[in-house]
Amino acid sequence: MGRWMFDRPLAVDLAAACLLAVPCAAATAVADGVFRQAVPIGLPGYALVVAATLGLALRRRRPLTTLAGVALCTSGYLMAGYAYGPILVVFMLAVYSATRHGPLRPALWCSAAALGLMLVHLLTSDRPLGWLGVAPVAAWTVVPATVGYGLRLRHDAAQRARAEVVRQRIDEERLRMAQEVHDIVGHGLVAIKMQADVALHVMARQPDHAQAALTAISRTSQQALDELRATLAVVRRADDERTAPHGLASLEQLGRRMADAGIDVRLNVSGAADHPVTGAVDLAAYRIVQESLTNVLRHGGCDRAEVTVRYQPDSITIAVVNPRTSATITGAGSGIAGMRARVEALGGEFTAGPVAERFEVHARLPIGTPA
Repeated sequence: MGRWMFDRPLAVDLAAACLLAVPCAAATAVADGVFRQAVPIGLPGYALVVAATLGLALRRRRPLTTLAGVALCTSGYLMAGYAYGPILVVFMLAVYSATRHGPLRPALWCSAAALGLMLVHLLTSDRPLGWLGVAPVAAWTVVPATVGYGLRLRHDAAQRARAEVVRQRIDEERLRMAQEVHDIVGHGLVAIKMQADVALHVMARQPDHAQAALTAISRTSQQALDELRATLAVVRRADDERTAPHGLASLEQLGRRMADAGIDVRLNVSGAADHPVTGAVDLAAYRIVQESLTNVLRHGGCDRAEVTVRYQPDSITIAVVNPRTSATITGAGSGIAGMRARVEALGGEFTAGPVAERFEVHARLPIGTPA
């Protein structure tokens, strides 16, 4: 689980920025030799190139800040009269990242401001193109901004399509849940009626058989109530629920269904139960994993989660861990409250909340029916 304590996109961007800094500096030296500007690129010029390139490490986490920093470095580089070079590519990457990952309206305003900074060098330095350079300088901003905005629209459309698929599955699950409740109640009532009829029939002549029938009624009704309580704890949710066949044995199938929705689930199971797990506990454990993974799916921006199930002599411990996203789960929703109520109804313990850069759900369910 510790491998998720860092931000992977940030680490990837940082590594890419560091790797890009060296060829950018080398290509800048080549450009200086090819164009032979009146102002040779010295240490300050290379410092601006490296600083702008390293700024790309925050292009997804702080896209507007990255654009501001890169624009200042690029504008300073151009106003100093240095040769056009790879720093312009770095600037275009920063504009693209702002319109692709940042808030749209502020990103457009920042891109316009960055364009203004790029135009300043045409007035302060002796460039061959002069005012004729306005069009190509504007292209440095307009082209990457357009590409970023287009990909942003494509991503948003994909997210809406994904949400629609989830909504359809929710509707299907609600119908399936209603059928499940019907089966639980119907089966329990039929069994109880049969045993009650037997008890009434033999009560006067064979009281021992009547007592056995009444004991069966008590046991059947308790089992039905346990299953119904665990099922209705999920039905009470007003928004979101997805399900799979009951029990921890079905977690792999649940993981495959989540994978179809875009969530990579890693399942770790250790130990074994010393005695059979009751149906209510098995169902509750499954529902807790399912609900936690549904929260990962609902809040978006996250594509992985890790599920750990550990069997102990007297309990089952469940942990579901996923990286925190931009829409961080606060724990105030009905889903987490429903999981807590489900666990406490079975005499277990439940916690959920952010830990470092992750969101963790932990539950301990006692094996056996609580008194």
